[in-house]
This record gives sequence, C-alpha cells and structure tokens, in this order.
Amino acid sequence: MIPAPFDYVRPATVDEALRALADGGEDAKILAGGQSLIPVMRLRLAAPSVVVDLTRVAELRGVREDGDALVIGAMTTHSDVVSDPLIAQHAPLIAQATETVADRQVRHRGTFGGALAHADPAGDLPAVALALDAEFVIAGPAGRRTVPAREFFVDYLTTALAEDEILVEIRVPKLAGQWGMHYEKFNRVAQAWSIVAVAAAVRREDGHIAEARIGLTNMGPTPLRATATEQALAGVAAGADAIAGAAAHAAEGTAPSDDLNAKADYREHLARVLTRRAVAAAAGLPA
Repeated sequence: MIPAPFDYVRPATVDEALRALADGGEDAKILAGGQSLIPVMRLRLAAPSVVVDLTRVAELRGVREDGDALVIGAMTTHSDVVSDPLIAQHAPLIAQATETVADRQVRHRGTFGGALAHADPAGDLPAVALALDAEFVIAGPAGRRTVPAREFFVDYLTTALAEDEILVEIRVPKLAGQWGMHYEKFNRVAQAWSIVAVAAAVRREDGHIAEARIGLTNMGPTPLRATATEQALAGVAAGADAIAGAAAHAAEGTAPSDDLNAKADYREHLARVLTRRAVAAAAGLPA
C-alpha cells in the first residue's frame, strides 16, 4: 500500500530536529531507521503529517567511553553496534542480542535508539537495556534529562518520551568484576520476533554467584526483570542445581499474553527454561 501524504524534514542537528517536531505538533513522527515506522505507514496504521528524519544528525551516531560508562548514540545502526570493539569489551550482551535482530538488511538500516524508543515487548533490546541498568538521555524543549531503563518503558509500545522529545543517547555502565553475559532467544523461525528471550548478566566471585541481572523479553507489556530469580541466585554456589532452582521462579510477577504464537503458560515455561540456560552460560557452566 501507499502511505498517506506527509511532509518530510531532514535536520542536521538535534536542535533543528526539536524545532521540526515542535512545528509538526502532535502529528509529527521521528524516522530513526524506518524499520518499524515505514511498514505501519504503508498499511496506514500511522499517518503522520510530518516525518522528521534523523539520519543526517551526526552527533547521534557512534559509541564512545565516558568515564565508567559506554555511550551509544541513538542513531547508531544495529550493524555498527554488533561490530563495535567497545561494546564487545564492556557490554557483549548488547552485541549478542543485537545480532539476533531480524536480518542483515534490517540491522544495516535499523538503529539502536529507534528499537528502544519503539518499545515493542517482543523486541530484543529493551530487556537487555533493563538488565544492564542503562540510562536514556532525552532532549526536549526544556533541555536534556536522563531516565533510567526501569522508568523508560511505561506500557505497551509506550515510553517516557514526550511527543516533543528525542532520544539522544543510551548510557550503559561498565560492570566491574568477573561478569559473564548471555542472550538466549526462542522464536519460531529465524529472523522472527522473540516468543520469549532472556538477557542474563552474572558476576561470579570465589565460585559463587555474587550478583545476577536478568531481563525478560515478551513476558508482559514491557520488558521485565526476573527479580525472584535474581534474589534466589545471590550468593549461591555456581552450580547447575542451584541455577535450575532459581530459574524455576523466572515467571513470577510476569504477565505474558496469549496469541497465535504461544499461550501464556507456554511462555512461562519458556521463561524458566531459557533463564536456566542463559544464567548457566553467563556463569560459564554448560546449559
């Protein structure tokens, strides 16, 4: 199908983009890669009056270090995230999850910030951002503000971004200590959305799990932390039985949906199985 008519603006700076959003009003939409927006526009499920294309805003691209944090520009493409050496060194969980996003063509055009701002609960990156305690830097008419990942994802396809604001960058803390990370994803066919996925970061200390951070994909209207499992893992010996016992609590506090791909109880089962596998791999144990 053909999208409804719209105006197109391609600013070169964040300030220009903010002005374009303000001029466009409530009907303006940001184009941050287009892998989600363009399909719904073609189906006329979205009909913005103005599309603000951020691809020329150079300050929104790239990965850099800033003290004890990695800073990922919102317009950094998935393919650049996967190949970035700083991410490989300090946050390999991001690269692992990003490598599973759709196909190579989508990863070449889609952006890290665009996927997070879209906030699809079946998307691979929101749960990873939650597990790594990422922070989101947002620019708006009143200046810039920082929102932690636990407050950024508000509801289904809804974030803390206001209509006149832009996600500028994502700050990911560098984790100190002996951390292992793993992303475990279950989908029906290659390149499809997750039915359930688990992002696990585990810190080992003297043969024990000192700390675990576990993000769940597609187990509710927003990404979730498997807090019961995290608590059950704290301080236990890094062994298969302890991990399996803790993973049995992975679905607690979740609200998975029933749909054509899976029933809620099956998603709960997957959450337990994938959490066991992801934590074991992150802890350096066979799944």
